[in-house]
Amino acid sequence: MYKYLASLHDWENPRLCSSHIKFKKGDYIILKGEFDNDLGIIETDFIETKETPLQEIIRKASPRDIQTAEKNKKQKKEILEICHEEIRKLKIEMKLVDAWITLERGNVVVAFTASGRIDFRELVKNLSRKFHHSVKMQQIGSRDETRKLGGCGICGREFCCVKFPGNLPSISSNMARIQQISHRGSERISGVCGRLMCCLAYEARQYQELLSGMPELRSTVKTDKAEGEVIEVNALKQEIKIKLKDKQIITVKKEDLK
Repeated sequence: MYKYLASLHDWENPRLCSSHIKFKKGDYIILKGEFDNDLGIIETDFIETKETPLQEIIRKASPRDIQTAEKNKKQKKEILEICHEEIRKLKIEMKLVDAWITLERGNVVVAFTASGRIDFRELVKNLSRKFHHSVKMQQIGSRDETRKLGGCGICGREFCCVKFPGNLPSISSNMARIQQISHRGSERISGVCGRLMCCLAYEARQYQELLSGMPELRSTVKTDKAEGEVIEVNALKQEIKIKLKDKQIITVKKEDLK
């Protein structure tokens, strides 16, 4: 399930998954959201799975739902301008990412980023008075902001956080260490959001399995012929590069170690 629901109001391009229900490609549906129900559209020909859905589908959308969503979308620019103006007036240290009107209750949701906790009570009061609607504030992280804005990574493909919806996985520096790329430096293994790349999670488990039983770097190992220090470990080839006492460097297979 989406935790960052700002992308759901952009009903032209959500990626959805339903449970026990079949929909045709192009069908408009109503999704259960955090603040209110939202409009979505089926992108694949048929969707049916017994697994937990990414977003709960309430029902098929009516023409009135679609009309309301289109009307709300047209108001987005004006809402953003007013939000920006109020944030500047109150001199609040926050970055506005998005704002929209929810489908059924007509609440205004404001998504923003900030370095710490923000007192936005005065802002909510001012915005509620201007919009004549209830205003909900949603503080999001840098990953969520990047997901909302979209774009391409250094690989040339669409951001992983956009391509694969749902909860964002926890990416740790240990994943980079296991895949032996942590030496490249944080800048080369970080995404546009400034956090470690999501793609580090794809093969971390496989690398962990491949490294099982392999010696640590700088450890001393023995073979049938010699003894030396491990200077490189190749998980994919299951090979270990060893520096012998006479400075000679040899490469051996994992099964050749004693």
